[in-house]
Amino acid sequence: MTTDKDTTMEQVTRPVPDRTELDEHWYQALSEGRLIFQRTPVNAWLPPRLEDPVSLSPEWEWAQASGQAKLVSWVTYHISYHPYFEDKIPYKVATVELAEGPRMLAPLELGDVEPRIDLPLTVDIVFDGGQWIPVFRPTGDSAS
Repeated sequence: MTTDKDTTMEQVTRPVPDRTELDEHWYQALSEGRLIFQRTPVNAWLPPRLEDPVSLSPEWEWAQASGQAKLVSWVTYHISYHPYFEDKIPYKVATVELAEGPRMLAPLELGDVEPRIDLPLTVDIVFDGGQWIPVFRPTGDSAS
């Protein structure tokens, strides 16, 4: 006999966004420990899209990110909006600006460092909840 308690003990997986063929290149790079973005000679962006969001040019290339970024803004979640995150409360999600220019949303792990605008960050690509994700942490000299 199975009870409700037994069925709620099932493993909850991290929510996965719908992926397109274009996204797969980005996720493949993450699985190889690389963070990439798209660019043209005059612009750089994330998330992946078929054309430059400014000029609408379909001519672009993938580029390797250095992994360096700065903190633009952040939010601390105190309520879980998906069962996967229930045991992670509170957690932070940030808008970061990569050294190369694109901005992106990503988990933020600060340890004892207080968040502040322009805080230098470094990406760490981790396997979490069945997928590779970029997580940003303060650079070594940011702790002071």
